Formats: sequence, C-alpha cells, structure tokens
Amino acid sequence: MNRKIVLPILILCVLISGCLSEESSGKGTLQITSSPSGAEVYLDGQFRGSTPTSIANVEPGNHTLQYRFSGYKSWTSVITVTPGTTNFFAALESQQNTPGGQNVTTAVPSSQVTVRAGSNLMIIGEKNVFSGTCTDCSRVLLTLYGPGYYAQGISLEPQKPNPASAWSYTWTPGYSVQSGKYTLVAEDGRKTASDRVEFSVIGGGEVSISSNTYSAVRGDSLVLSGRCTSGAQSVRLVLFGPERFSGGVELGSVSVTAEKTWSFRYTLDSAMPTGLYTAYVYDIPQTGSSTTQFTVRPL
Repeated sequence: MNRKIVLPILILCVLISGCLSEESSGKGTLQITSSPSGAEVYLDGQFRGSTPTSIANVEPGNHTLQYRFSGYKSWTSVITVTPGTTNFFAALESQQNTPGGQNVTTAVPSSQVTVRAGSNLMIIGEKNVFSGTCTDCSRVLLTLYGPGYYAQGISLEPQKPNPASAWSYTWTPGYSVQSGKYTLVAEDGRKTASDRVEFSVIGGGEVSISSNTYSAVRGDSLVLSGRCTSGAQSVRLVLFGPERFSGGVELGSVSVTAEKTWSFRYTLDSAMPTGLYTAYVYDIPQTGSSTTQFTVRPL
C-alpha cells in the first residue's frame, strides 16, 4: 500500500484512540426525575437534593441510588454510571395501595415532622441545637449527612417528643468535624414522614494573603490575593498604616471562589501617606486570619 495513504490513516487512528481514551476517563452526570416529583434523592447514602435534580461529576462504576418520599415506598437500586449524561426515573408506589391495586385503610395516624437549625452557619468547635415537632409519633430518627465521616450518613441519638410534640437535639462534634455543607434529615419512627435542614460548618482551614508588589508609589494599583480553605464564603480586608490608617481602614469584603481563592485590587490615592502598611485579612466570621506588608514611597 502507498506510504502516503498509510501514514494519514495511522495518524487518524491515533487521534480517534486519544479521543476515546479521554471520553472513557470522564465522569458522569445523572438527571434524576420521579413521579411524583419532590422525592428526596440519595446517592451512596448521601442526600443530593429533591427531584427533579441533576448530579454532576459522579465517578464511573456502580452506585446505590435511592428515592424517598413521605407516603410512598422507598425505591432503591444499584446503578451503573458511565461518562456522559444518564437519565434515571422512578415511579414511586403509594403506601396506601396493595400489590393488587386495592386501597386499604390503616389505623396508623399520619405523622408530621419538622426540623430547624439553631444556626445555619456553625464554626468548628461550637455546638448547634436542632429542634422541631413530630406529631403522632413516639420518637424522631436523625441522620446527618456531610463531608468526610458523614459522607454516607450517620445516625444520631433518636429523640422523644414531649407532650407538646416538640423535640430538640444538641450536636457537639468538637474539633474533629470538617468544614463544608451538612444536611440533617429528621424522620418519624415509622419513616412515613420526614423533613430536612441544611447548614454550613466553617473553620479549621487556612486564610492567606500576599501582594503583587511590596513597594509602590501613589497612583499604583496593588493586587492583594490569597486562599481561604476554612469553608467561609467571603473574606474581609483591613489596611493599617500611618496617619489616617493608624486605626485601620476597612477596604471591603471579597467573595471566595469555588477554587477557594480570592483577589482584590486596591489603587493608592494621591493623598496616600508614605510609610509602611499592613494588610490584614480574615474570613467571615473570623476563624482564621493573615497579614502582609508593603511600603508606599515618595514619588
């Protein structure tokens, strides 16, 4: 065969092989729906939202998918995730129907469960008090989902409602908990009704700052930047220096990106006193901080 024909074919095969290899190493996206809508979705035991919902960046392979909906039987299946987008749908069966389709009347009263968090933003080392109501039930089952140890869901101590149907639970994890988003699911003892509340835990991470230059003149622009791995959504900057900056001047708050970084541009005005300055940054609500210095010199 002519070498001029063989070479392009070989190159094409290599390119196709590379594309297939890249595709096969990708992660999957799950489009989750149900009838009726509003069912809670759990992937590998972790709460991932309510239908309809989308779950991205799922590792290829076998996973356990579960639907939960008050008044309906739970639906659980082992699914195989492949790179790309896959749709999953479940038609949930009412607990009021028998396999033959005949309606049945039950003497068990219908429970109603509520839950709320004492604080939606919790600092590592603090406690959080959860409370709510559970009517027509003898106990409340609590399951906590979150990062690390709580990824698959951890059962907390069941609570007994008082005569007024109210209950409360104090979560005191100490300093071993990781920062991130958590979900507490409360269910009645028969698991016929449930409610959930989401909250964030921050702290235990790094807050850093650096400047693009350590010597500047009036009119220059400084870029202050750093990292924030405490789980906080924003940081605050305060500038200390000579004269009007002696007590500290707040420069503002900056949002933390998904990559856990932040950046702020500050322009030295024409009346900026010369001397040594200290830029101070802390996360909100101040679980970590850091400083950097620069000098403003005469023109």
